[in-house]
Amino acid sequence: MVQRRKLKNGLRVVYEPMEHVRSLSIGIWVYTGSRDEKREENGITHFLEHMLFKGTKERSAMEIAEAFDRIGGSVNAFTAKEYTCFYAKVIDKHAREAIDILSDMFFNSTFYEEEIVRERDVVLEEIRMVEDTADDIVHDDLDYAAYGNHPLGLPILGTERTVPIFNRDHLYDYISKHYRPDNIVVSIAGKIDDSLLSFVESQFAQFSTNEFPSQQETPHALIAHKAARAKSVEQAHLCLGFNGVSVDDDRLFPMALLNQLLGGSMSSRLFQEIREERGLAYAIFSHHIAYRDGGMLSIYAGTAPEKVNEVLEAMLSIIDRFAHERVSENDMENVKSQVQASLLLGLESTTSRMSKNGKNELSLGFHRSPEALTDRIDAVTSEDIQSIAGDIYEHDYALSLISPDGRLPRGCSDPL
Repeated sequence: MVQRRKLKNGLRVVYEPMEHVRSLSIGIWVYTGSRDEKREENGITHFLEHMLFKGTKERSAMEIAEAFDRIGGSVNAFTAKEYTCFYAKVIDKHAREAIDILSDMFFNSTFYEEEIVRERDVVLEEIRMVEDTADDIVHDDLDYAAYGNHPLGLPILGTERTVPIFNRDHLYDYISKHYRPDNIVVSIAGKIDDSLLSFVESQFAQFSTNEFPSQQETPHALIAHKAARAKSVEQAHLCLGFNGVSVDDDRLFPMALLNQLLGGSMSSRLFQEIREERGLAYAIFSHHIAYRDGGMLSIYAGTAPEKVNEVLEAMLSIIDRFAHERVSENDMENVKSQVQASLLLGLESTTSRMSKNGKNELSLGFHRSPEALTDRIDAVTSEDIQSIAGDIYEHDYALSLISPDGRLPRGCSDPL
């Protein structure tokens, strides 16, 4: 059962004891991501995530890495569009040490200029690596086609124009505006006792509120541009983006089932028709991402350049059928079983539970039990899926394409 404590400074601690395990996962979740950046500081959230590993007043970057290696633990971080997470997993007897190191990184990073200069080069290489990976960068292109110059449309990593300007003052300014205690959740799952919780609270009670309000910009509606560019690739990489739903929308459950039916498994419509029956693609899938005030359902396929038009027509035809035909009773039973199994199997590790609880506390402020979630899935009807597919189909879609000639598919216009 997920439990919650709120410190006097507004920071929340959520925890879920798992008595049958010997490990513990802890994550510091900050409700700020790349969508909270100004255009000229695009990439600073991700850059700050890197810099928290580069040394504190008490520990060098090497000493941080050695400390986790010594106790057999793992430590990492990631930046998303709406949040940032710093997390670690250790066995229970090393929990205090892991929490001490994480909190030291979080509160006492030094941001020395020589480390900033070096890390700028590291991030620039990361940007170039993604740019060289067409099946990655096409998703960034889709975000831009869907949201344009709004922060949701810009890359999490930043660009080769913005990253080189970041300095110590930029980092401290960004922290003061966004790293506020009421904007942060500490999530713990695993072998937990009251003394450990008291230690966590003592480490984070030092966090004081600052005077800057968090700036959270409302996204534009999906603008449905079509973007194509030429690149020296063997395959064409095609992405479509449709209006999705927000994280607190009741239609999230029908959307989850629609996504699974559409392109979430080997038995999905996209996989079976486009790959298995027609041999048009090797990699093909769909994915839904829910933001706090909107979302996007995306479809990806890698195909031969001369087959792009055929693949696009097949994708749209499948969406059309979901909008105009009800899913069979047998398919409803199967997809519910798939999604419920994925949900429950994903809760068997301390890291997955820590992540689920951290994200739910940040974005929803409440927690559903696994039983409540499976009940919500069971309650979805074929009419619900047809309705949400109809909503998707009646609006235009965003498109991104990377191919050898960089030409948009037949019938598409309005390139960015």
